[in-house]
Amino acid sequence: MTGRIYLSPPHMSGREREYIAEAFDSNWIAPLGPHLDAFEAEMASYVGVAGAAAVSSGTAAIHLALRLLGVTAGDSVFCQSFTFVATANPIRYLGAEPVFIDSEPDTWNMSPAALERALADKEREGRLPKAVIVVHLYGGMSRMEELVTVCDRYGVPLIEDAAESLGSTYRGRHSGTFGRFGIYSFNGNKIITTSGGGMLVSNDAEALGTARFLATQGRDPAPYYQHSQMGYNYRMSNLLAGVGRAQLEVLEERVAARREVYLRYAGSLGDVADIAFMPELPGTRSNRWLTAMTIERENAEFLRDSLLAELAEANIEARPLWKPLHMQPLFAEASFYAHQPGRGSVCGELFRKGLCLPSGSSLTEADQQRVISVIRNVLLPAIDETLAV
Repeated sequence: MTGRIYLSPPHMSGREREYIAEAFDSNWIAPLGPHLDAFEAEMASYVGVAGAAAVSSGTAAIHLALRLLGVTAGDSVFCQSFTFVATANPIRYLGAEPVFIDSEPDTWNMSPAALERALADKEREGRLPKAVIVVHLYGGMSRMEELVTVCDRYGVPLIEDAAESLGSTYRGRHSGTFGRFGIYSFNGNKIITTSGGGMLVSNDAEALGTARFLATQGRDPAPYYQHSQMGYNYRMSNLLAGVGRAQLEVLEERVAARREVYLRYAGSLGDVADIAFMPELPGTRSNRWLTAMTIERENAEFLRDSLLAELAEANIEARPLWKPLHMQPLFAEASFYAHQPGRGSVCGELFRKGLCLPSGSSLTEADQQRVISVIRNVLLPAIDETLAV
């Protein structure tokens, strides 16, 4: 058995130890400190917003964004269905209910048409949502111009879950900067990592100040511990922020590397007519956090599962696309708006026939050829000897 190939492992720059050593040498081990301040400032500068608040996870950042928008029990929040459960769980934390919106084929992300119908319905009922959460899936940008226009028309604030899309751009503008709030994740499998952590970004400096206040247990400015609002233990540590600073320095290199991984997959599998890769909207740059593909055959689900099994047998980590949230038992009672009413769901069909391939920025060409060889051996009637390792 050859070495394990992971889906998206951490990739250190080499400077992380320097920043951590600096924190130890200066004894800034507590949750706050100069690395945390610098990481927030450097991230805000990179994406082009007024400010940022570093927190314990992307999920925490979504929770804070919803709290800042006044989401409470009995409210609704519209949420992209094709995403990880962490996008929607914070809605429930606040006692609100999610309404799930389908994807559209050209981006795999939120359908502006479905969003428009959902908002029109709720306006007629006098129950517009408190927020809309759009996701930039696997690093691919959503149709931001259309989505922002629809949200503005109904006066509903937009939150961007850019957990998977740091470094992606839409007409030269970074993901996470179009809505009232944007969030990033630095989980161990993301394009850059702090081992665990997240960031809330916004052009609303006052709101970010409130976010920091809430993220530090809501401690009032007093000579003793006084609390007039419920807060959370959500601030990132100074140590982890040091790791994040070193990672941010090489983000553009990581984006370039993952895009190269995608191009090698597309080039080596381009002759397999039944494979399609996640599209990239014209005028955008996807960070290609994960290379995602679909199998365009009648027995796609069987072939997808067979391919995953063969990859696992070859000691290669791969996984299905996200199971849409409107199909999850946790949200069985939630409403769902399809891209085209009466024709099933776009995201459900993508889930049925799609999978994510190893895409780490440290993936070697030799290891990638191992992955490609397995794919060809499963999806072509005979082994292609020219790609065998």
